[in-house]
Amino acid sequence: MSEYSATADAFRAMAHEIVWCSVATVDPDGRPRTRILHPYWDWEDDRLVGWIGTGPTPVKRAALDRTPSASVSYWAPTHDTCAADCAASWHFDDETRRRVWDTFIGLPSPVGYDPAIVPAWSEGPSGDAFAALRLDPYRLRVFPGSILLTGAGTPLTWHS
Repeated sequence: MSEYSATADAFRAMAHEIVWCSVATVDPDGRPRTRILHPYWDWEDDRLVGWIGTGPTPVKRAALDRTPSASVSYWAPTHDTCAADCAASWHFDDETRRRVWDTFIGLPSPVGYDPAIVPAWSEGPSGDAFAALRLDPYRLRVFPGSILLTGAGTPLTWHS
C-alpha cells in the first residue's frame, strides 16, 4: 500500500468516525473564517475526494471565489485529529447535487443522513439553497490521540 493510500484510508476512517469538522476558508479581505460542516469522503479514480452538501451563502461563495481552498479539521474527545488541506470547487449542476444528496441518504449513520431534514433544503437537491462542494486534498494528516496520551502510535502525513 502506498503512503498516499495508507494515509487517505486512515483519514477517511477517522473522519467518518468523528463526522463533523471545522472548515476554514479565507474571506475576500484575507481573513480566516470557519464553520462546522459534515462532509463524506470517497474514492474517485484512486483519489480521495470529499463532498459537502451546503448552502451556497454569499459569504461562502465570496471566500471560495477569491481563494478556492479549504482546510478541514476533525477532533474527537480522545484527541484523535485529522486534517485535509484541499482545493475546493462548487458544483451547481443537478446531476452532481442529486448524486451528493443521494449518497448522504445511502451512507450508514452517522455519516449518512437525509438532507431533507434541513429546513432550508425543502426544495431538495435542485433548489437554490443546496449546492455540492467538492474537496480535493493536497495534504492529509492523521494524528491518533494515543500519541499524546501514551506515546504510542504514529502520525501519518501525505502531501502532493
